[in-house]
Order: sequence, then structure tokens, then C-alpha cells
Amino acid sequence: MAVAYPKLYNVLSFYLATIIAISQFLISILPYLNPITLLITLADALLSLYLRSCGLCPCTVELDDQTTMNFWVANSRRSNKPALVMLHGYGGNSKWQFIHQVGSLSQSFSLYIPDLLFFGKSYTNRPERTEVFQSKCVAEALKTLGVERFAVYSISYGGYVAYWMAEMYPELVEKVVVVSCGVGMTEEQRREQINKVGSNALNLLVPESAHDLRLLVNLTMHKPGPSKWVPDIFLHGFINVTYKQHRKEKLELAEHLLRKKADIDLPILTQETLIIWGDKDDVFPVYLAYQLQRQLGPKSKVEIIKDTGHAVNMDSPISLNALITSFVLGYS
Repeated sequence: MAVAYPKLYNVLSFYLATIIAISQFLISILPYLNPITLLITLADALLSLYLRSCGLCPCTVELDDQTTMNFWVANSRRSNKPALVMLHGYGGNSKWQFIHQVGSLSQSFSLYIPDLLFFGKSYTNRPERTEVFQSKCVAEALKTLGVERFAVYSISYGGYVAYWMAEMYPELVEKVVVVSCGVGMTEEQRREQINKVGSNALNLLVPESAHDLRLLVNLTMHKPGPSKWVPDIFLHGFINVTYKQHRKEKLELAEHLLRKKADIDLPILTQETLIIWGDKDDVFPVYLAYQLQRQLGPKSKVEIIKDTGHAVNMDSPISLNALITSFVLGYS
């Protein structure tokens, strides 16, 4: 009889979480009149339910009276599973970016997934727009949540944040996974890549039109799949739900990243680091993976995934999840 209680508790918790999520969705759609926007908002709410079904729950961390960070965290904080922090890039909030990874990785890890500042519900009134400030906020929030040691997996913009967090908080960060990130690029390399884009890079990072979003998808994904057939009206709805809020601040983050001086004296991390790249990356060419490896030295290694673009999490999530799991858990 005693065994039934935990099962009953889990069932009741799931249904209660479902009711709460649906209620939040109904409240959130009131300001919207566009039916397509409502549909995308519903999809966002269903993503929240999916994360809950993977054993995660949302929580808010108030760092001070000006800065708030939103997380999805493992329900069971006392689990024996090692902690894994997942840092997203541009392209929507953490739910949309990690949809193909949460289910698999939650089986091996206690996941901590923040929305970086100005994405999702994370926000600050402070003027800082650097990845260093993002790193400090994530680390301090994790301390508040009681996470003492963790590995960090990061992709694209999240890689810059992870790199500086590993440098500044070596007592917290055990291992680092960097995917498709231009950390360590020279000024010349950055200019070359911006010129190759052939459009306004800021508009691609923070799209305002269906045309910009379609360009972003084509640039970052080698296997766009059904997304290339999505009508513009749905892309507009996605932009309204995921990009419109804090657009000005997102642009300021991107502008800092594109215009800051190259890190000539990039610090060498003390942690073991796995560098993962797609061989068809049109944003950051694959040679940057080996360049970063040479910078980091013998504690780093490179894995290249074939027929995969910049968005490795979308093009090849199964291979990516396997590489992350084996590296963090120490499998050969």
C-alpha cells in the first residue's frame, strides 16, 4: 500500500501542473487577437507541459531588486544524477531551443536550464549587455538554487556565457561543452563572417520579419526539413511570441557581441572541454573548432558531426546528446 502513495502523488502533481499551465496560457492569450499568435502561444504552453513531463519545473530567481532569472530545474533536487546546466543561443527561449534534448538528457542528468537575460522571462534593469554579466547572473542564480558543482553545455551565444562562467567560477564548473561558438575569433575572422552573411546581422539574430527569420533558419540549419515550407503568417506568429518582447535589449546584446574587440588574451580554461561542431556550419566555419582547441590545449578535444549545420541541436540532436552524455559522465 505504501508504494501506491508516491505514484498517486506523481499523478496528482502532473495533473495539477497541467491545470496551472493551461490557466497561465489562458491568461497569457488575453492581450492577443491574432489567431496565429494564439496558436504559437498554445504551442509554447504545450512545450512547458512537455518539460514538466520530463521532470522539470519552472522557477524564478530574484538576484536583486533589478535582475530576475527564469529557470527550468529538475524536480528532484536530491537526485544522485550529476547536474548539467544548458545555455541556449539566439533563436527563441530555452524551451524552443532544447526541445529535442531535454527528454534524452534528463534521463542522465539533473537539468538546470536558464533563460538568459532578455530571453523568456529573464530580465534586468541594469545597463550591462556583456556575456560576462550574463555569466555572473547565471552562476549567482545557480548558487541561490543550491547547485554546488555542475557541468555546462552551451551552444552558439550560450558558449560565450559558458566560457566566461568556467573562467570566473572554476569552483562551480566541472566540465564544459561548447557547441558552434565563435569564442576566440580574431577581428579579421569576425569581419569575414559578417560580410559572408550578406545582410544585416542584427536583423538575422533578432528577426522582425518572416523574411529575416527564414534567412536565419536557412543559414543555421543544414537540414531545415518541414520548416522551409512554413507559411509566413506562422513565422510572424513565432516572432510575436519569442522575439518581440525585449527586442531592444536583445539587439543591444547582439550589437555588443558583434562590435566588441576580439579577446586577444583569451584565458585558458582549467576544465576538461568538449568542442562540438557541424561540418556544414555556415555561421562559424569548422576551422574555428580546431582553433579553439589549440587555444585550450590538451584538456580539450573536438568532435565534428557530419551533414550538420550551425544549429547542431536541431540538425543532429541524437548525436549531440550522445556526445554530451558520454563526455560528462566520463564514458570512453
